[in-house]
Amino acid sequence: MKLIFNRTILFAIIVVCIVGIILIVFKQLLSHPSPFQTVPVTRGDLRVTISATGTIEPEEVIDVGAQVAGRIVVFGKDKNGKTIDYGSEVEEGTVLAQIDDAIYAAETAQEKALLEQAGAGVVRAEADLNQMKAKLYQAKRDWDRAQQLGPSDALSQSDFDAAQSAYEIAKANVDVGKAAIVQAKKTFAQAEASLKRAERFLSYCTIRSPVKGVIIDRRVNIGQTVVASLNAPSLFLIAQDLKRMQVWVSVNEADIGNISPGQPATFTVDAYPGVVFKGEVGKVRLNATMTQNVVTYTVEIITDNSDGKLLPYLTANVQFELSNRRNVLLVPNSALRWFPQPEQMAKEFRAMVDGVVRSNGNGSEHQSKAVAEQAGNKSRQGLLWVRDGNYVRPINVNVGSSDGTMTEIEGNEVKEGLEAIVGEQQHMTDEKIVSPFTPQTMRSK
Repeated sequence: MKLIFNRTILFAIIVVCIVGIILIVFKQLLSHPSPFQTVPVTRGDLRVTISATGTIEPEEVIDVGAQVAGRIVVFGKDKNGKTIDYGSEVEEGTVLAQIDDAIYAAETAQEKALLEQAGAGVVRAEADLNQMKAKLYQAKRDWDRAQQLGPSDALSQSDFDAAQSAYEIAKANVDVGKAAIVQAKKTFAQAEASLKRAERFLSYCTIRSPVKGVIIDRRVNIGQTVVASLNAPSLFLIAQDLKRMQVWVSVNEADIGNISPGQPATFTVDAYPGVVFKGEVGKVRLNATMTQNVVTYTVEIITDNSDGKLLPYLTANVQFELSNRRNVLLVPNSALRWFPQPEQMAKEFRAMVDGVVRSNGNGSEHQSKAVAEQAGNKSRQGLLWVRDGNYVRPINVNVGSSDGTMTEIEGNEVKEGLEAIVGEQQHMTDEKIVSPFTPQTMRSK
């Protein structure tokens, strides 16, 4: 029994030693990873966009103002019988507010009295003219008899001259009467125009909606006095149709060349997280603005709001779609920027790369472009570096669209799953103790 027990202990010790040796070997293998950090070439969709921020605006807004000065005494009623307020639905002609019209009503009554007085003046002038015509007729008959008799014993010279003068005066008075009628009619027309003006000002005391729409802003309260001067004070803001909205987006001058009418766009608002709204570019306004030497243009995006979710003046995060590539080969941008040291390259590439690098500088991106051009691809050229045993070798690729993170590539040697180098593992020295939870970093050359 003792012998069996000793053999069991010995066997357990041997197993423990073997496991320990395996763990030590495994740890040593893990402590010497590949010197390169790689990522696989993937296949997927690439959507290239321009991001900007804008504000949701009603498509057509009417600013209703006051054309006369006065105190607001009462608000009108909407189509549901409720007092006009924010969000009230109104029809064309709906009374929005009433301004105190006491002064304008008095002026209207005064102008009516003046009009009636002018009308009486016309009647009197016409009566005076008829009277003058009658006197002219009598004076003419007297003058005709005086001419038949002539200056004689029956008609003295003074009576003859008096008859002639009376006739001439009567003719002149008829002309004066005709002029008085013209003057009276002009006075009547002036009074009539003044009455219309007073009535128009009186009508301005009743503020009516010029269109059918929704009140999105009420800028006055009952009892508040509005003063109409050169600019009409704004009382209400009416959106004519909230089922169609616009997004006014400020786009940087560097990106405006990529924006055109009809271009699709998407946007989100903080009020509905996760909901993506669609629209299209309506127009690009030409009146640019400059803020701190930055030039921006306003772009109008038209969107449907039939469900009424979008409210005026929400902030929108907009993305203009430049291209949408589907089922293409993709690689991180860092893979196209990485460039190895000459001693890391396979021998057949060292001489070519060394000469190109010396003539084109030491920047990794410049080096990659220069080598790609040397390889014969001078349009949208790029390089991917892949492992070749203990070394690396380049693969010449055509570079397509990029969304800032991933880039579309194609080439004869490029296929899905190809491991492209994006950097080098940065190893720590044996003397330095590093926490195993510290992430490894990559170093790009």
